Amino acid sequence: MTKPIGVLTAAPATESASPRPAPRGPASPRGWLAPLVTALAAAAFVLAWSSGFTIAAVATTDAPATTLLLWRFLPLAVVLFAVAAARGALRGVPAGELRRQAVIGLLAQCGYVVFVYAAVGAGVTTGSTALVDAVQPLVVATLVGPLLGLRVRGGQWLGLGVGAVGVALVVGSQLGGSDASPWAWALPALAMASLIAGTLVERRGGARLPVLTTLTVHVGVTAAALVVLAAATGTLVPPPSPSFWLATVLSALVPTLAAYGLYWWLLRRVGVTALNALLFLVAPTTAASGALLLGEPLTAWTVAGFVLSAVGSALVLAGERRRRGPVDEALPAP
Repeated sequence: MTKPIGVLTAAPATESASPRPAPRGPASPRGWLAPLVTALAAAAFVLAWSSGFTIAAVATTDAPATTLLLWRFLPLAVVLFAVAAARGALRGVPAGELRRQAVIGLLAQCGYVVFVYAAVGAGVTTGSTALVDAVQPLVVATLVGPLLGLRVRGGQWLGLGVGAVGVALVVGSQLGGSDASPWAWALPALAMASLIAGTLVERRGGARLPVLTTLTVHVGVTAAALVVLAAATGTLVPPPSPSFWLATVLSALVPTLAAYGLYWWLLRRVGVTALNALLFLVAPTTAASGALLLGEPLTAWTVAGFVLSAVGSALVLAGERRRRGPVDEALPAP
């Protein structure tokens, strides 16, 4: 699942044999259509990813977060396992790699969404919660990098500091307009910690499996863990309200399947650095939709915080691009 990075080069012409120019045919529409499709896919990706936070805010008013998540992932897991079995996606995968993917799924999928939905359900604003996605690449590049033996540049440490100030501004600007308890603001940080732990496990090596295989394992272990969690908390039974089921279906189709599929498609088109930059756009997009649809606060300090976080992310990701090089950038993100 790597983006093509090679280019075709013509052999140098010689006096004895010079290549004849190829005849010109009609102009291909791909010359202008491909960038347009990529731009539209990028916009759809940002909207699809950010919709998960807004859906969570609306749906958790009718039911606990564990109930919504259980009925979001359980039917999806059944469908994915059926498709994977029909296509043989799990056949021949070593048991050790399946266990590793299960751990990654529990951390980067289950732990992440449970803490995110718990934060939104507890009243934390969607824009602040969405910063989890924005700063995760920043923290991974500067803090997790040394654990993997990667040198962190001075500009990346500067970016981490600037980004941290931006996060503090956003959270501080929205504290007064939120009904969340002070402890609830730790939940987005726990979601980010879970996501980073999953990233660390995946970056330590292993086989590169097809998207269907990893998605099936991640969703499957997430659904199993949610069954246990919902049973332990008495939140297995869904409410009969149509709005709950509409939110459940939308959360399964848009932020899960659509956003995840666009993530991998864009990764092959634009590379991991550009995709991480797109992930930052999720946060202000979510904050804007939260202000318009949910009445969440969006002040000048909030906007300033997003700008600082963007600058910090740009500094970190620029250093990451120089460190990884153009070949590494084309590899799938963890």
